[in-house]
Amino acid sequence: MADESKFIEFIDEALEKSKETALSHLFFTYEGIPYPVTMCTSETFQALDAFEARHDDIVLASYPKCGSNWILHIVCELIFAVSKKKYEYPEFPVLECGDSGKYQRMKQFPSPRILATHLHYDKLPESIFKNKAKILVIFRNPKDTAVSFFHFHNNVPDIPSYSSWDEFFRQFMKGQVSWGSYFDFAINWNKHLDDENVKFILYEDLKENLADEIKQIAEFLAFSVTEEQIHTISAKSTFPAMRAASQETHGALGPFLFRKGEVGDWKNLFSGAQNQEMDEKFKKSLAVTSLGAKLKYESYCQG
Repeated sequence: MADESKFIEFIDEALEKSKETALSHLFFTYEGIPYPVTMCTSETFQALDAFEARHDDIVLASYPKCGSNWILHIVCELIFAVSKKKYEYPEFPVLECGDSGKYQRMKQFPSPRILATHLHYDKLPESIFKNKAKILVIFRNPKDTAVSFFHFHNNVPDIPSYSSWDEFFRQFMKGQVSWGSYFDFAINWNKHLDDENVKFILYEDLKENLADEIKQIAEFLAFSVTEEQIHTISAKSTFPAMRAASQETHGALGPFLFRKGEVGDWKNLFSGAQNQEMDEKFKKSLAVTSLGAKLKYESYCQG
């Protein structure tokens, strides 16, 4: 894909820090939301406020484990198709991760810059909206998201583990995990999904109809690509293809980032009581919203 040395370097450093970090010391809270001390700092958040976005920046917003690496891969492939240039990662692509000097360095980067983020809409720097950067928002059903997040914590050797799925589920439902509550994130983004510069993408739709979704993303980003290019990108962007290349693209973390990619994996872990608890939470917070309808909760999270 690209020269991922910076990407891999950052991941290696974060994993090194994780080795010495107990789960109870993994988070620090900034403006009411918990973030991992291994990847974020309050100094970086303060510097982020002054970040100067460009009109042609591409923002990829998602809650953790909802497919951000997948969309990042697709957008890089689209950039390559239209410009014949491989997208370089001069910095770790998650906007809020890294040292506070990264935004100064990012001023030198060529356009288009890809800005991945797990932040709520109202935590993003003002310049993203002022300069009308295009935002792709990726969602995945909350049950599979929770299970994927749990496996990520408990499978990666150096990341602090939870004692059990039940313990993780409790913390997930309370929003006491990295980047906070899935439901708060969803409620916050729900108000902006129909904004002109925002496009909603559903993880499950990517699984079901990859080529069609890639085509829609290209249209939204105003990238002119042929059917043949869409077909090529689609073949490189299947879950097995990305998993096969993951060691090369994401270093030691690769195989864990692309673990299963299945829809419905939650059925292997959720108890009846946990199902009920999440169904009630969804009903109370998201069922009546436009995002609630877009998530197709009944299809993916019930039965």
